This record gives sequence, structure tokens and C-alpha cells, in this order.
Amino acid sequence: MVQIDDKIVSTDIFTKRFVCNLSVCKGECCVEGESGAPLEEEETAILEEIYPIVKPYLSEVAIDEIEKHGKWIIDGDGDKVTPIINGRECVYTYFDEEGICKCAIDKAYQEGKIDFKKPISCHLYPIRVAKYPDFEALNYHTWPICAPARELGGQIGVPIYKFLKEPIIRKYGEAFYNELEDVEDTLKKQGMI
Repeated sequence: MVQIDDKIVSTDIFTKRFVCNLSVCKGECCVEGESGAPLEEEETAILEEIYPIVKPYLSEVAIDEIEKHGKWIIDGDGDKVTPIINGRECVYTYFDEEGICKCAIDKAYQEGKIDFKKPISCHLYPIRVAKYPDFEALNYHTWPICAPARELGGQIGVPIYKFLKEPIIRKYGEAFYNELEDVEDTLKKQGMI
């Protein structure tokens, strides 16, 4: 672990390799799991606001689920999350013509209809952020369904933090990302990478 300001960062994000390979995994991370995507407090208000714009991208089943239970819910652990359909995919997903599960929020963003890309927990995956009173911990979450991402990342040599440059900067700013680069350089000099 390394500390940068009030963040404790697992060295795994420097030493492990990861690049999503949607053609192989088919976006399974948006389908599998026990709960929806974790949401930050401000993201719940954003989902309320953007829902009318995102709604046309959603399936009828997803719309029914949202209209019955809400645009976000509190799960069994007391966390604010996106609702899921029949214990499976996130309500904010759609399946493209190749059967790949993708984010409808991100599609609306890519088309310039909203200025919110997707929940930050989704954008940062496989980094999971745990919040404590005095610090945040950034950890690498290993999930069997992401084996294709580990394989591709290993083949092309991309560390997790470099794969996640955009969401890291979105969440913590460019100066924090630059510090991650400095940490990687130090770890290389120490022979840890």
C-alpha cells in the first residue's frame, strides 16, 4: 500500500495488468453481482434528473423496474445502488447487436445528450473505493468474469491505473494521477514491478 494525501492505494493497481475485453466478456460485470452499482450521494440526484433522457435507451423491463422501485435503491448492506432486474443486470444497461451489455447512461453521454458519463464506481472498475472517516482506500477487486481483461492487459502490458486514467482524473484530479505515475516510477526503481 502507498499513501497519497488522504488516500491509501493498493500496489496492485501498479503491478497488475487489466484492459477490458468486451468482445470476450460481453460486459458481464453489468449483469453479474449481488447488487447494483454503488452510487455516490450526488449521483442519486443526477439519476433522478437524467432519467427522462436515458429512458428511451432502456428496455421495457428496466423501465418497469425503475418505475416500481425508483431510479436508485438502498441495498441489503444499506448502500445506495442502481436497481437490478431479477437479481441480474443493472437497469441502466442495454444489449447491443453483438449481445454485449453496455451502459445506456454512457450511450446518452457519448451522443451528447447528458453531461454525466456513468456512476463513478462503474467507471473506476476494477478499482473499488472504500470510504473511512479519515481516508479512502483504493483497492483492486478481482472477479473471475474479468479474466479476459487480465489476460489482455497482461498481453499488452497495461497497469490497472493506466487503463483507468480517465476515471481516476475524473474522480481525483490530474495532480493525483500524476502522483500515481511517480509512485509507479519509484516501484520500478525498487524492483517491485
